[in-house]
Amino acid sequence: MYRDNRLFLIDILISIKKIKIYTRNFDNPAEFKYSMLEWDATIREFEIIGEAANNLIKADIFGEEKRVIVDFRNILIHKYFGIDEEEVWQIIQNISELEKEILELIKKIDIDDIVSKVEQEYKNEELLEYLAFLKNLK
Repeated sequence: MYRDNRLFLIDILISIKKIKIYTRNFDNPAEFKYSMLEWDATIREFEIIGEAANNLIKADIFGEEKRVIVDFRNILIHKYFGIDEEEVWQIIQNISELEKEILELIKKIDIDDIVSKVEQEYKNEELLEYLAFLKNLK
């Protein structure tokens, strides 16, 4: 089944936003890891980011240098309880860099129709505000 590649960009941005929401009340990786709900939710969002990145690489929207995102997703999926919280925490601290790159890509393409469809899936006010921000990026 075909899926519009622009959706993968939106998937990554929404996942980054969720990760920021889930982790904003933590000061260190150990505290974060032992908060099961936020830890598990964040790991899930990283899995989504990795899967979306893999699709964007296949579509030649992301270059091969983004393969590290897919590799990280594979580690998360296959390592289960052996995930290094320090590594996850470090990636969280630097995730805004990926967000900036994708925002630059989005400025070059029309995403209004896609964002409008995605908005229907969310009731969370912070996510809806973020999606409105994305529509006004041009």
